[in-house]
Amino acid sequence: MRAILFDVFGTLVDWRSSLIEQFQALERELGGTLPCVELTDRWRQQYKPAMDRVRNGQAPWQHLDQLHRQSLEALAGEFGLALDEALLQRITGFWHRLRPWPDTLAGMHALKADYWLAALSNGNTALMLDVARHAGLPWDMLLCADLFGHYKPDPQVYLGACRLLDLPPQEVMLCAAHNYDLKAARA
Repeated sequence: MRAILFDVFGTLVDWRSSLIEQFQALERELGGTLPCVELTDRWRQQYKPAMDRVRNGQAPWQHLDQLHRQSLEALAGEFGLALDEALLQRITGFWHRLRPWPDTLAGMHALKADYWLAALSNGNTALMLDVARHAGLPWDMLLCADLFGHYKPDPQVYLGACRLLDLPPQEVMLCAAHNYDLKAARA
C-alpha cells in the first residue's frame, strides 16, 4: 500500500460542532436568536439530496459550495431568516472553517511518514484548501469532486483518484467514517 485517501467531513473534521459554534458566534454578534443546532442539522440533511439531484442528472453539475449556498437559501425561507447577500456568503463560508477531531492531526502525521495522504472529498477544491489550512491537515494532495465532475459514491471518483495517483486500486486505501463510502470504494 502506498496511499491513503481520506474522506474529510465527519472523518477528519467535526463539521457539526464547528458549524454550531460559528452560528452561535453570529447569533451573539447580531444580538438575536438563531436555532443554531436545528439550522446546522437541517443544513446537513440537505447535503445528500442536493448531491443526488446532480448525480442523477436532475440538476446540472454544481460544486459543493454552490449546493451549500442553495440549501442555505431554502432553509433561510423555511426558518424565516432574512439573510442578505453578505450574510449568505459569510454563512456558506462556515464550511471552510472546520475543526479537526482531537486525534486527527497526530494520526495523520504518524501515517505521513510511510504513506501518501490525500483528501478524497465531495468538497470542491477551494473549499478543501480552506478546510486544510484552517484545520492544519497535512495533505500531499487534494482530490476533490470538481476534479472528476462526480460525487462519491460514483465509481469515477475512486478510480479517478487511483488514476491521478498513478497507482492500482490495490495500493490505495480509503479511510472514511461513512459505510456507503467504504462500500463504494471496495466495489
